[in-house]
Amino acid sequence: MGTRRLFCGSVLALLLSGAFLMADDKPQPLFDFTGADAAKEWQAVNDGVMGGVSEGKFKITDKKTLEFFGTLSLENNGGFASVRTKAKKLGLQKGDTLVAKVRGDGREYLMNLYLNKPLMAFSYRATVQSKEDEWIEIKLPLDKFEATSFGRVVKDAGAVKPEEVNALGFMLSDKKAGAFKLEIESIKVERAAN
Repeated sequence: MGTRRLFCGSVLALLLSGAFLMADDKPQPLFDFTGADAAKEWQAVNDGVMGGVSEGKFKITDKKTLEFFGTLSLENNGGFASVRTKAKKLGLQKGDTLVAKVRGDGREYLMNLYLNKPLMAFSYRATVQSKEDEWIEIKLPLDKFEATSFGRVVKDAGAVKPEEVNALGFMLSDKKAGAFKLEIESIKVERAAN
């Protein structure tokens, strides 16, 4: 009887320690929009830098979400609108997955990762397919991001180096003129199990 009780106690201890380990593995917040200065960390960058006339703006809503909205225009060789964080160390690691909770308009957006290097129009990108008026959670492993320059895939750039990422953001460049809106509740990091 004593051996059985000891075995059951050991199993219970293992189960409890496993539960605590799982609790520690929850995605860690990277950006949310609850703080008073949340808007100061973000900026809009649109095709006006190349002569286009698209209008992309953002605001922090009363519900403490970031709303990226505006009008995409294809005039004057334009065609993109974006919102991104200002440069700062994000602390990303190899094996990380970015987890974003978003509500969109059914359009295809991009999540871009920017590096702390002076490379012209360069970023790593992954597709974010929004659903119209529906909150969804998207998971984007860092190793699934593709290197791009001026919107074209750069084959020999290699995989993203997490320690070099110092900004991220969302972009619309789906070649469909018109109004758009993407709401972001949070961006978190899910760490790979060691």
